[in-house]
Amino acid sequence: MLNILKPLYPAFFASLKSNPESAHITTLKLLEQLYSQGDNFWAKCIIQDIEKSFSYHHPSLSQSLWNLKFDNPLGLAPGFDKNAQGAGIWHSFGFGFAELGAITLHCQNGNPLPRMFRLPKDKAILNRMGANNQGAEVIAQRLQQTWQKKSRSIPMGINLCKSKITDLNQASDDYLGSFRLLFPHADYFVVNVSSPNTPGLRSLQGGEQLELILEALQGENKGEKPILIKIAPDLEWEEISTILRVSEQYNLSGIVATNTTIKKEGLKTEILPETGKLITEEMGGISGKPLRNRATEVIKFIYQETNGKLPIIGVGGICDTESAWEKITAGASLLQFYSGWVYEGPWVVKEILQGLTKKLAEKGLNHIQQAVGIEHNNC
Repeated sequence: MLNILKPLYPAFFASLKSNPESAHITTLKLLEQLYSQGDNFWAKCIIQDIEKSFSYHHPSLSQSLWNLKFDNPLGLAPGFDKNAQGAGIWHSFGFGFAELGAITLHCQNGNPLPRMFRLPKDKAILNRMGANNQGAEVIAQRLQQTWQKKSRSIPMGINLCKSKITDLNQASDDYLGSFRLLFPHADYFVVNVSSPNTPGLRSLQGGEQLELILEALQGENKGEKPILIKIAPDLEWEEISTILRVSEQYNLSGIVATNTTIKKEGLKTEILPETGKLITEEMGGISGKPLRNRATEVIKFIYQETNGKLPIIGVGGICDTESAWEKITAGASLLQFYSGWVYEGPWVVKEILQGLTKKLAEKGLNHIQQAVGIEHNNC
């Protein structure tokens, strides 16, 4: 039934442009209500229709990483479900995994409105949300209730960020506090030190502060769950190399490449209609298509520097099969997207997965893992 609505999606999407954050909030509330009423006959019917319309399964797409089974490599990126409202239903949309957050130790309202803007000419989103979320304790309680109702159907990650009110020199305690509260409720964790919307956060990507954070988390973790780090696309190569050395030192399980970019040159959108200012003067990070090439370059670099031994989650500009395939062949074992899912509609998950299956067959490959980093074999 939902497939008949696909031709109407562009008009529906355009109608929500004036207030995308409000539309986002409404969507999450509806999904939360739908999941909570999952025993209801009509709710069951809707969820089954969602799964039929958006899911795709093929054995060539499944893989195991960190002792976790991923039915497919395509996941929901953090930022969409900050408060874990849809945690129990993301598998129904065809995702192979989902990452919740960013979650901070303390509840925070985020930056002043408006703070989310669609740039349709660029198929991009500008956001300066400021990690608005209800805080680790409240979200931990919600997840506990969610998993009591039904166990996790796909691997669930949690993206950890520093609270705005916490001084940078106390960042390790802040991350550790969130980690302790949320530890039972997720399968892996990502240390977010690369969001441009928390003052000073990106300074934690290098040096002693990052080491203190990782030391605290791994000391608590004791090797039980995968811990990854998410990096910015705007780093220099030497800065990325430093993070890779620290990642090896603290036995991190992988790298998420990349977060949003603060670079706004070259966009088709010159003036942001909502503010009347030049886009280059606007604060916040850009996600979506403009990030595609740089994110892929970073993935290639990390794969080469680590000889393909450190798993990479590739993020940035994924919107179709080609953009997904290029990140896999560049070295990404898993993928995440948000902007592409919003722009193309929920049908795109199934389309990308079907496309990846076709790509594997065309290349004479039997499994998605065989495609990871194969671009480097031709160099």
